[in-house]
Amino acid sequence: MEKKIHKTQRTAMILAAGFGKRLLPLTNETPKVLLKVQGEPLIVHQINRLVQASMGPIVINLGHLGNQIKQYLGNGKAFNTDILYSHEEIPLETAGGVIKALPLLGKDPFVVVSGDIYTDYPYECLPLKPQSLAHLVLVDNPSWHAQGDFGLIEKNIVCDTTDIKYTFANIGVYSPAFFYGLPQSILPLGPLLREAIKNNKITGEHYQGLWYNVGTLTELTSLNALSC
Repeated sequence: MEKKIHKTQRTAMILAAGFGKRLLPLTNETPKVLLKVQGEPLIVHQINRLVQASMGPIVINLGHLGNQIKQYLGNGKAFNTDILYSHEEIPLETAGGVIKALPLLGKDPFVVVSGDIYTDYPYECLPLKPQSLAHLVLVDNPSWHAQGDFGLIEKNIVCDTTDIKYTFANIGVYSPAFFYGLPQSILPLGPLLREAIKNNKITGEHYQGLWYNVGTLTELTSLNALSC
């Protein structure tokens, strides 16, 4: 980590430390988030969307080939923002990566998005201060995840009490309190969310606009063939 935020800001984090094994052999030499979709790297699409929503600074966690990401993006000035980096010596999973980056994320609720999604979701519509520990965006289930993740009753996310389930879009707003007291270790996000959902502490919304998770070569090729 390089520097801390010293004042309250609307901060966002882009998760970019993954290897992208399903995108081999491309990810042997190129970080997944630097693969191009519609002519620009995935992570640049995310940065531009966040900046358009007046969010920043942007924190990015680095793992596999992370130096390439840092060299490409620099300090963020080219994108009219400030970019901070959280380096991971070993992959920490989603929650572990956020916990490590907490000193950079400030004391107010912050946005976390995956660097490997392509979406037109209006980030400015995310609640500044969710009335819960976290607020998640859900989308219609893609073919590769037909069973979905969570249900939605009004604005409350539920696990197993609805017939209709949606897929977590890897877009959310989190209160720092969601992560307080957790160890800095390899820690996935899913179990933490499910525990909080059981305690009625997670809200959400259903988004029906453009959303793609770029996880395989087929998905990458298909998305590049679309007229977005």
